[in-house]
Amino acid sequence: MKKKLKVLVLFDGTSPTKIDQDFSEEMKTPDWRTEKNVMEALASLGHDAEHLAIYDDVDLLRQKLETFAPDVLFNLVEQFKNNSGFDQNIVSFLEMQELPFTGCGSTGLTLCKHKGISKKILHYHGIRAPNFVVVPRGQRIGRPKQLKFPILVKPVKEEASYGISRNSLVENDEQFRERIGFIHEKYKSDAIAEEYIEGRELYVSIMGNTRLAVFPLREMVFREVPPNEPKIATFKAKWDEEYRKKWGMENQFAENLDPALVAEIEDNCKRIYRLLTIDGYARIDLRLSADNKVYFIEANPNPHLADDEDFALAAGKAGLPYPELIDRIARQGMTTVRD
Repeated sequence: MKKKLKVLVLFDGTSPTKIDQDFSEEMKTPDWRTEKNVMEALASLGHDAEHLAIYDDVDLLRQKLETFAPDVLFNLVEQFKNNSGFDQNIVSFLEMQELPFTGCGSTGLTLCKHKGISKKILHYHGIRAPNFVVVPRGQRIGRPKQLKFPILVKPVKEEASYGISRNSLVENDEQFRERIGFIHEKYKSDAIAEEYIEGRELYVSIMGNTRLAVFPLREMVFREVPPNEPKIATFKAKWDEEYRKKWGMENQFAENLDPALVAEIEDNCKRIYRLLTIDGYARIDLRLSADNKVYFIEANPNPHLADDEDFALAAGKAGLPYPELIDRIARQGMTTVRD
């Protein structure tokens, strides 16, 4: 019989919060599905779970730790003061306090968040990624000659396809300059421009620290997108249900992949996970070209954990039902060795 745990689930606060704030109304809305699912899973397992939302005051956490004394912090925080650039800083704080927490450490979060740095590290180790260039804000916007159109332009540090739309795919130098300028201005961010890889969009879910489990591959399919149109995972393609229906976009388990290719993808993703110093759990996004070349697109430590998202569905297909997945993540967080 496994020991029942005291788990403190950390949420994002979107405005200043109180230590005992009730979020039951928020948890009825789609935006809070992950928080609701995790709390319900922990309760169903018999764990003593409480929650705390962090907005701009980490002292609330210190107070809560004194009164509740959890065995582990279940970290669902992705921003601080509504700024998603600070998720690794929250984790650094937990590391400095030597608190056990779930998911990825600060180094892995930092390396994965910067799409240019993660690609440079992997390229150095011989892992294939699209040709790319990072264009810092304030720098003259020019396209290196080795970068071939069409090119996808994105903010260098945003997640969940934020800042990616149909206009992100550029076909000429004028569009290239315009879109880079737009990213610099609108997102106050450096831009990354990478060659568009025609092919299948694959999502690989991995969990573990020293021993890694790779779950069955998921794929975003684009049924109604005309053959000559680009198939890109824009913000709308991921999150806007009506838009997804219109273009026949659906996430499903990847079909018709040669077992040897699947094994190669799994090995590659384990290498990526380790090279980017990820721990906890992650989803790695790939492109598979028509000639079966695998391209790394990005790594997402601490991906969405709602029970209807790719990570949980892939774990379920691997024989790990949702409550057991949440239990394993919590227990893994207690045993992770943080340097």
